[in-house]
Amino acid sequence: MSGNNLTRTLAVLGPYLWPRGRNDLRWRVIIALVSLALAKFANVYVPLLLGATVDRLSSLETTPNLAFGIPLAIILAYGFARWSSTAFGELRDALFSRVSQNAVRQVALSVFQHVHSLSLRFHLDRKTGALNRFIDRGTKGIQFLLSFVVFNLLPTIVEIFLVCGILWYMFGVQYALVTSVTIGVYVWLTFSITAWRIRIRRQMNEADNEASTRSVDSLLNFETVKYFNNEEHEGRRIDTALRAYETGAAKSRESLALLNVAQAAAVTSGILIMLIMAALNIRDGTITLGGFVVINAYLLQLSMPLNFLGTVYREIQQSLVDMENMFSLLDEEQEIQDLPGALPIEIRDGAVEFYNVTFSYQADRVILKHISFTVESSKTVAIVGPTGSGKSTISRLLFRFYEATDGNIRIDGQDISQVTQDSVRQAIGVVPQDTVLFNDTIYYNIRYARPDAPAEAVYEAARTARIHEFITSLPEGYETRVGERGLKLSGGEKQRVAIARTVLKNPKIFFFDEATSALDSNTESEIQTNLEEISKDRTTLIIAHRLSTVVRADQILVLDQGTIIERGTHQQLLANGGKYARMWKEQEKENSDRTEMAPPVTS
Repeated sequence: MSGNNLTRTLAVLGPYLWPRGRNDLRWRVIIALVSLALAKFANVYVPLLLGATVDRLSSLETTPNLAFGIPLAIILAYGFARWSSTAFGELRDALFSRVSQNAVRQVALSVFQHVHSLSLRFHLDRKTGALNRFIDRGTKGIQFLLSFVVFNLLPTIVEIFLVCGILWYMFGVQYALVTSVTIGVYVWLTFSITAWRIRIRRQMNEADNEASTRSVDSLLNFETVKYFNNEEHEGRRIDTALRAYETGAAKSRESLALLNVAQAAAVTSGILIMLIMAALNIRDGTITLGGFVVINAYLLQLSMPLNFLGTVYREIQQSLVDMENMFSLLDEEQEIQDLPGALPIEIRDGAVEFYNVTFSYQADRVILKHISFTVESSKTVAIVGPTGSGKSTISRLLFRFYEATDGNIRIDGQDISQVTQDSVRQAIGVVPQDTVLFNDTIYYNIRYARPDAPAEAVYEAARTARIHEFITSLPEGYETRVGERGLKLSGGEKQRVAIARTVLKNPKIFFFDEATSALDSNTESEIQTNLEEISKDRTTLIIAHRLSTVVRADQILVLDQGTIIERGTHQQLLANGGKYARMWKEQEKENSDRTEMAPPVTS
C-alpha cells in the first residue's frame, strides 16, 4: 500500500471522526477519548500495584505484627484498577460504535449514490457482482480502521512508550533497551511477512470478485443455462475461480502461521532475557521480589498489545487493500454532468427536436450521422430500420444516458444539455423492449414510478394498462411477488406492468423502445392498442422492428447506418418504393410463410 493511498484513506475517513452537524456523535467521541485515557492509565498502573502488593505481603514474613490492612488496601486497589481498565475500554467501544456505524453508512451510501450517478457506459463495462464486493469489503474496512486505528493502534504505541519509560525509571536503561529491541524485531518481522501476505490477499480478492461475478451472472441467466444444458459448464467456470481462491486462502493461512511463530519467538526471547536480568538483580539485592513481579507483569501485559499490534497491522493493510477498489469507484468521474447553475426544464407542449445530431461511442465508430427530425406536440413519430442502424441510441441520447457528439436535442426549444438531467428524465416515460422488474411485489413495481403515489393512483394506472383484473385474480393480488427480474410473469404481463408504471409517472413524452417485439402476435396486438390509448394527446416516439406496429404513426423515419434515408407516412413510404417498402414486403412475406407453415387446427 503506497503512502498516497494511505493519505487518501485518512483524508476520506477523517471527517467521520468528527461528524459535521452531529453534536451527539461528537460528544460520544469526546467521552470515548476520555474513557480511552482512563483505561490506559489503569492498565499501566496495574503492574505497579501488583508489585507493591507482593512487597507488602513479603514483608509480613519478617514483620508479622504489621497491620494487614495496608496490603489489603493495595490488593483492593489492584482489583479496582484491573476492572477499570476493562470497564473503560468497553465503555469506549460502546460509545464509539455509533460513530463508526454512522461512518460506514455514510460512505456506503455515498459510493452507492455515486455509482448510480455514473454513465450507462460505465455500467455496461463493469460487473455487478464485483461492484457489490467492492462496496461490501470496503465498508467493512472502514469500520475496522475507524475503530481500531484510533482506539487501539495509537494508544498501544503510547502504552509501549510509557512501559519503556517506567522500566527505565524504576529498574534501569537496560530494561528499556531490551524492550525496545524486542519491539523493533517484532515490528520488522511483522512488516516483512505482512508485505508478502498482502500480495496473497490481492490474489484472493481477485479470485473472490471473479467467483462472485460468475455466480451472479449465472444465476441471473438461469433460464439460458437451462436452455443449453450448461449446468456443468457453469459449475466448471465458477470452480476455476473458487480453486484460485482456495489456493490463495491456503497460502494466506500458511503465511499467517509463519508470522505468528516468528512473532512469538521475538516476544518470548525478550521476556526470557529480561527475566534472567531481573533474577540476577534480585540475587544482587538491587531489585525486590515485587520488582521482579512488576517486570514480569509488564512483559506479559506488553506481549498482549504486541500480538494485537501485529494483528491490527495486518488488518489495516488488508483493509486498505479492500478499500482500494471502493475508492476507485469514487474516482470514476461522471460522464454526464449538469452544467453549473443548470435549471429544470420547463415542459409545455412536449415537442422534441433532434437537430444535426452526431454521436459515436468511440472516435472510430460513428453511430448517428447528422440526424435531424421533429416530433410535434401530441404527435407520434416512429423510427424503423435494420439492427445496428442506431435506433436505440436515439432513446439513450434523449434520456441523456449519453451526450451528443455534435448537434443538439431540444424539448420545447430547450437544449437538454443545458438543463438538469433529473428534470429531463422526469418528463419522459419509457416502455422498454425488455422489462426488468424488481424482485418485489407487483404493487411496488408499479408504484416505483412515483413512490409517494396513493394506492388508488396505482390501481387506476393498472386499469389503464388493462392489468388490474389479472392482478386482482391472483391469490395475493397486488402483493404478489414477481421474482428475480420479473420471471414469474409472462412477457405480456411484464409489459403491462411496465405500461402501468409509465402511466403512473404521467409524463408529457412517451418513448416506446420496441415495446412489443418480444411478444406473440395476439399479445402484441393487445399491447399495441393499449399503447396507442395511453399515448393519445402525448408526444410519442416509437422504435419498432415490426412495421405493422407503426402504420398509424404521423411520421415514420427510416434509419440506415446512422442516417435518415426516408421519412413520411406509411402510405407515402410504400408509394416511394424505397427501403421501407422493401422492408414491408419482406415482413409481409415472413408473416405469410409463417401462416402457411402453421399446423392445421384439428378438432
